Amino acid sequence: MNPNQSDRFAFPELTRRGFLRAGLAAAAGTAMVPAGFALAPRPDRLTRHVVLVAFAGGVRTRETLGMPANVPNLAAMAKEGVAYYRTKTSNLGHFGATMSLFTGISEARGIRENARGGDPTLFEYLRKDLGLPATDVWISTSGGAQQTNYSHGLHQDYGAEYGANVLDGDGIFNREFKSILDSWGRPKQMDPHELELMHRMRASVGGETESSKESESRATVERYILDELTRGTSDVRGANAADAKAMRVARNLLSIFKPKLTSVVLQNADAAHGSYNQYSEIIRMNDAAIGELWQVIKGDPVLAETTSIFVLPEFGRDSDLNSRRGLDHGDGSDDLNYVSTVCWGPDFRRGIESNETVRTIDVCSTICELFGARARFARGKRLPQLFS
Repeated sequence: MNPNQSDRFAFPELTRRGFLRAGLAAAAGTAMVPAGFALAPRPDRLTRHVVLVAFAGGVRTRETLGMPANVPNLAAMAKEGVAYYRTKTSNLGHFGATMSLFTGISEARGIRENARGGDPTLFEYLRKDLGLPATDVWISTSGGAQQTNYSHGLHQDYGAEYGANVLDGDGIFNREFKSILDSWGRPKQMDPHELELMHRMRASVGGETESSKESESRATVERYILDELTRGTSDVRGANAADAKAMRVARNLLSIFKPKLTSVVLQNADAAHGSYNQYSEIIRMNDAAIGELWQVIKGDPVLAETTSIFVLPEFGRDSDLNSRRGLDHGDGSDDLNYVSTVCWGPDFRRGIESNETVRTIDVCSTICELFGARARFARGKRLPQLFS
């Protein structure tokens, strides 16, 4: 599960024992930070948790804030926060443009490229500067192996030891433990049967003596496994399935681990190439999922007053329909090159609609500053008009 150990965690080939040990390592992991180097969280900020949603796949403003009926949750969030209607981006391919959100540097990447970049990511900046453990920094993706590269880069001052934990949209726990739950029973709630199931799962791992902290961490991982599977993520189907799974995984992570940073990468909107109607429907479904995540945050006593949310696409789409009555991305229009960013949180201004030109790469530096970290190599700046 932890990219610090392997780049193949999205498609693991582990025994039950080895798999749960990997989960425990992530749950108990700590950042490798030189003594005295970690920075303290900013005392002047209320934000202690951030959710960054890459509404990726190529999404125009026309179908989001330009059509509030399509995105009632995003529109409501914008009214309670700050909306930037002219967020400049670059058509660098889905992979590269999304990576730019995390590095704060424009990253050109081929459509089938599957390699890490040389630049540090937002996750690495936060973990190194703040001394965060692995359990505090997560990314939930909808795009499989390629998107695991977002977790960390290859910069010599950062790298895998400061990377994010990554779960693909299917949830890597699902595959390993689905058969166990099917044979032992799939609990609906945290009832005595579920507790017994946890006990049997723990016993199946091995008999080594554990400290109380290790035992607690292991139990947390097991709770996540059960919660993830019980909510039916592995059974989601349809055109929006990958995005729906990624959003549900993120929601579960927030509920259980309450990490400092949770990122979600969506991508199903790229169905627009073949069908405008399907693209619009995916936007509506993703907005509903964002709304559910928002409600979880507002209803949680720990997260409600301490969580900030950023939502933005990696780039837009063409102005006009193609011959298939879909939307490509390559005409160089404002519809492609400018998207909308929504920011909501306890430290942000309320009800601000900004037409000032900002950039997608500004998000990385802004989140770092919000936490009191520094995006040393990023080329973006703090988003203007944001803080109250």
